[in-house]
Amino acid sequence: MVDFTLTDENKLVQHAARAFAETEILPNIRSWDEGSGFPRELFGTMAELGFLGAPIPEAYGGSGMDYISFAILCEELERADTSFRVVQSVHVGLNSLTLLQWGTEEQRRRWLVPQARGEKLATFALTEPGVGTDAAALQTTARRDGDSYVLNGQKLWISLADLADHFLVFATVDRAKRHKGVTAFLLERGMDGLTTGTLHGKLGIRAGNTGLINLDGVRVPVEHRIGEEGEGFLIAMSAIDQGRYTVAAGAVGLAQACVDASVKYAHERQTFGEEIGRHQLVKQMIATMVRGTEIGRLLVWRAGWLKNQGLRNTRETSMAKWHATDHSVQAALDAIQVHGANGYSNEFPVERYLRNSKAAVIYEGTSQLHTLIQADYALAYREDRPLRCEPWPAQGWERPRT
Repeated sequence: MVDFTLTDENKLVQHAARAFAETEILPNIRSWDEGSGFPRELFGTMAELGFLGAPIPEAYGGSGMDYISFAILCEELERADTSFRVVQSVHVGLNSLTLLQWGTEEQRRRWLVPQARGEKLATFALTEPGVGTDAAALQTTARRDGDSYVLNGQKLWISLADLADHFLVFATVDRAKRHKGVTAFLLERGMDGLTTGTLHGKLGIRAGNTGLINLDGVRVPVEHRIGEEGEGFLIAMSAIDQGRYTVAAGAVGLAQACVDASVKYAHERQTFGEEIGRHQLVKQMIATMVRGTEIGRLLVWRAGWLKNQGLRNTRETSMAKWHATDHSVQAALDAIQVHGANGYSNEFPVERYLRNSKAAVIYEGTSQLHTLIQADYALAYREDRPLRCEPWPAQGWERPRT
């Protein structure tokens, strides 16, 4: 039976994340958004609170949170600003949980433990200048040379690119094989030929770092390969399932922030001799925001419940991501409308919410891709088999059995 009653642990995580947001993020986010991003020292604070290893088992240096707690953490962080949820998505969801699932015990000890403790910062590098949704068409190559691989190529739109210590990089050993040639590697900053840079001029998420990675003849020892040759596409898709979950939870937080800001302003602003909250069309916008936010939260928690049970959740996570991110964009638009001309100014947070919201309907699968995914499930073109994997911490994926 599904039970969405928050446990004591869930409430503790919610309290800790909200306190962090209110004391560390909200007083400074406007200047960070307008400037060069938030200070790196905050990663240390997040590590002390257990955020950087949130769902990673304690045996590997993590906090051992269940997936509902992890969703709550992402929601509360993005309620303050998207850039902090992005850290959870990339460092934890896309990288650390992938190492937990696919890495050998030696690889987990070497890379996962310091990441979960917050001693090292990690990122995920799949997207390329000409490759987004079609992840099987990678141009970055990996050529086997004795006990090493030599990687060449470029990755673009990589969160934390200029800050990360560890890079989960995907390259192809044979372009002709498409997805069957994709292979995953864990690279470390300082490797010869690996350089990074920061992208400027982003529409939103300006407080967070986004950049590029150049790979120019980077020699990577074979023990840095995650999984087997040709397993990289499956590894990437399982990682993206985790990333989509965090994005969906964060989008709920952004939508909730839109509700909060709109309710506050509707009580403060008066027209025609009364609070604008008394006007029916303002009520309609706020009610629509609330409805979509509550639906999104329930969809996220349903996916989280499945993950906690060790059940495959690709369909449910896709639905949650699709709804929550589309809704967050509309909620931000309506929040600006409630604020009127003031919503068009950075004196109020809703313009930042709108700028931040737009990215999430693009990354981790565009809204158009999720539309196709859901249609394919409904039409039985995509198999919705009840695949059971390891119990929590549940990945929802497993290697094909030979």
